[in-house]
Amino acid sequence: QVQLVESEGGFLQPGESLRLSCKGSGFTFSNYGLYWHRQRPGKRREWIAGITSGGSTNTADDVKGRFTISRDNAHNTLYLQMNNLKPEDTAVYFCNVLITSGALEGDYWGRGTQVTVSS
Repeated sequence: QVQLVESEGGFLQPGESLRLSCKGSGFTFSNYGLYWHRQRPGKRREWIAGITSGGSTNTADDVKGRFTISRDNAHNTLYLQMNNLKPEDTAVYFCNVLITSGALEGDYWGRGTQVTVSS
């Protein structure tokens, strides 16, 4: 079955960096666009970054220039490099793949990983 497993988040101070990873299995990883989302305390889940199967990327305005999404198809792994973290980046971070056809059709999510930024 399709599985997405995020790496452990952490407790960081403002200005620090963290790289999250998301390991995919059960599907042909290289064929699909992949996404990162987050849910901040008391807020709805929001999209923050996406990468196409061809490697084109896009990021939300409030993380642009600080967060970078990338992928390693050889290792079925999606990354989110987060630099210059701010307290408002405190959230649960989720990776996601949307498979729109075939036997695996569905919207799949990892369980999420907590990132806390505080001094």
